[in-house]
Amino acid sequence: MEISIIKGTVDVIAIKGTIDALTAAQVITAFNEHIHDGHPNIIADFANVEFMSSAGLRAILASVKEARAVGGDFRLAAPQAGIDKVLKMAGFHNIVKIFATVDEALASFE
Repeated sequence: MEISIIKGTVDVIAIKGTIDALTAAQVITAFNEHIHDGHPNIIADFANVEFMSSAGLRAILASVKEARAVGGDFRLAAPQAGIDKVLKMAGFHNIVKIFATVDEALASFE
C-alpha cells in the first residue's frame, strides 16, 4: 500500500493498494497525523484502492470521527465499484460524504 499527499486548498490523501488488517493502522496514522498537523479537512482519494476489508471501514470511521472532533470534515472520493458497494452495504453513505471524483469532493468544501 502507498499513501501520498497532494497539497491544496483542501489536502487530498491518495491511497493505492489494499486496506486490510495489515495496513489499516497505517491509514489511520496518516489521516490522524494530517488532521493534527492543522489540516482538519481531508479528502481521501480511493481511486486506486483495490480491496478494503472491515478493517478499512473502521479506519475510515475513526478518521471521520477524528476530523469532526477538531472541527473539520472528511470526504471520500472516487471509490471503485466494488469498494463503493461495500461502503453502501455498511451504511457509510449515511456517515461520510462520498463523491465520484476528487474535483467534486473539493468543490463540496467551497
